[in-house]
Amino acid sequence: MDIETFRVYCLKKKGVTEGFPFDDKTLVFKVGGKMFAITDVESYDFINLKCDPERSIELRETYQGIKPGWHMNKKYWNSVGVEQDVPAQLLQDLIDHSYELIVKSLPKKVRDELQAG
Repeated sequence: MDIETFRVYCLKKKGVTEGFPFDDKTLVFKVGGKMFAITDVESYDFINLKCDPERSIELRETYQGIKPGWHMNKKYWNSVGVEQDVPAQLLQDLIDHSYELIVKSLPKKVRDELQAG
């Protein structure tokens, strides 16, 4: 998945915004004001994605391209290599999973607004 495909995939989700809150090369996707995907637009080596802790352990044991989240809480975030052994469909599934985890953590009112939108 190239960076533009990644951007379009994230932006098609309800309520998603993109921005550069940290610097001019760290692209962050948010839903409800909370991050669910982060990447470096210059290198685009990996994407940081939130993940269920138990699933994270399994994924890290299965794929060399999935490691504890770089500069993130390593219990809840993975760094997923975009040009490594992670299948394209799994990468999409992990983006979806990250988005869904964040949506579930949002206040009910915000979740309802996303579903109505």
